[in-house]
Amino acid sequence: MTLRLYGSARSRVSLPRWYLEEKGIAYEWIVLDSQAGEHRQPPFLAINPFGKMPALEDTALVGPDGGPLKLFESGAILLHLAELYGQEFSSAGSGDAATSAVRRALTAQWVLFANSTFTAALMGHASRPEELTRLLGVLDGLLGSGGSLLAGNGGDPGWGAADCALQGHLAYLPMFCPSVDLTPYPRVQAAIASTQQREAYRRVMGLA
Repeated sequence: MTLRLYGSARSRVSLPRWYLEEKGIAYEWIVLDSQAGEHRQPPFLAINPFGKMPALEDTALVGPDGGPLKLFESGAILLHLAELYGQEFSSAGSGDAATSAVRRALTAQWVLFANSTFTAALMGHASRPEELTRLLGVLDGLLGSGGSLLAGNGGDPGWGAADCALQGHLAYLPMFCPSVDLTPYPRVQAAIASTQQREAYRRVMGLA
């Protein structure tokens, strides 16, 4: 089995990289020079025709073209890794198929929320600050006292893809929205602080 993860230092590849590092999953890290336009050249376009990063090749699986499975979009990559390599939805580990379905659905919910709803509010903060404020208020009520995600893994307190997606995006707040006052959101602050202290996150972000 070989997982090949493609990306650059300034791309959403940090989320699947963090997941792989956190879970101790072996992978090959292939850095693309975005300034030189490597992500727009035929070799990478054969993996992601849209020329966006990150992208993943999984040689353990056969894709529609007969080659390794190729995936783009960080959320899709996270869900694939959680399903096949993180064993997050294994019925053997969770007790029954219904529990596994709940875990899978809740994880997908949070990954999609982080990658769409929350990202849109984060990037659009300058023009619509009230939306980010509203989301942070709701999140602060849903997060655990230490910043953990209560429902992300179907009730399992263990760290997983849902936490990776949401906490990773929350950690962008001080970088992209430094003017936002997080004082009213102590649990959001705790989630950010907890994320920034995790060894695997620091390693991926070049902070270690």
